[in-house]
Amino acid sequence: MRAAPTCPRCFGPLHGPGAWSSAYRCDTHGDVLPYQPPWPPTGEALDAMRKSSVVPVWLPWPLPSRWVVTGFAEVGDQRTGARASVVALTGPSLVEGPADMLIIAEEPGIGLGAAFAGLDGPDPGTGFDEGPPNAKIEVLGHPAPLWCVDGEDDRAVYAGEALGNWLWTICWPADAGCMIALAELSLVDARDHDLDVPFGAFSPRLED
Repeated sequence: MRAAPTCPRCFGPLHGPGAWSSAYRCDTHGDVLPYQPPWPPTGEALDAMRKSSVVPVWLPWPLPSRWVVTGFAEVGDQRTGARASVVALTGPSLVEGPADMLIIAEEPGIGLGAAFAGLDGPDPGTGFDEGPPNAKIEVLGHPAPLWCVDGEDDRAVYAGEALGNWLWTICWPADAGCMIALAELSLVDARDHDLDVPFGAFSPRLED
C-alpha cells in the first residue's frame, strides 16, 4: 500500500476529497493537486508515468556517461492526470563525487519545482528570466534557455519553459549544476519513446 499524497508546494499533509468537495486541501496552501508518493526506478513505473502524464516526462537521452534513472514522481490523480512529472537521476558529477538531478515538467501554478528548489512561491518568481540565459538545454531537438534561480544553498536550480510548461532542473550538490551548462543534455519526452533505460537505487531526493 502506497503512502498518502502530500502538498506539492510544501510536502505537508492533505485533507482528502469528501462529500462536499473533490479537491485535496493543504492547511497552508488551500486546494492543490496531490503530490503522489514517488515511484521506484522500474520499467513498470515509467510505463505508468507515460500513461498518466498530461505534461512531458523529460528524460535526458542519451544519458550522460554512468548516469542512471533513480525514480519518478507526479502531481495529480486519476481524475486530473499527472499535471507535473519528475524524473530523478544519479551519476558522477563533472566536478567531484556523486550527484543527483531532478528534471521537472509542470503546468503553471502547481508549485512542485519551486518546492524542490526551496522557494516560497509556486514559480521561479518575477524577473527570474531578465538578462541572457545562464544555460541552454536541447528539448526535442531545439535549444531551450534556462536561468539560474536562487534556491537553497545546497543545490543548483535552473528554470525555463518548454511546450507551455515550466521546465526545472535541480542538482545536488550545488557544484553539480555545471552539468546543465556543460554536459550538452538533450531531453526527449519519454511518453513518445520506448527506451531501454538503465535504473539505479531509489533517490531519496524525491521524498523531500
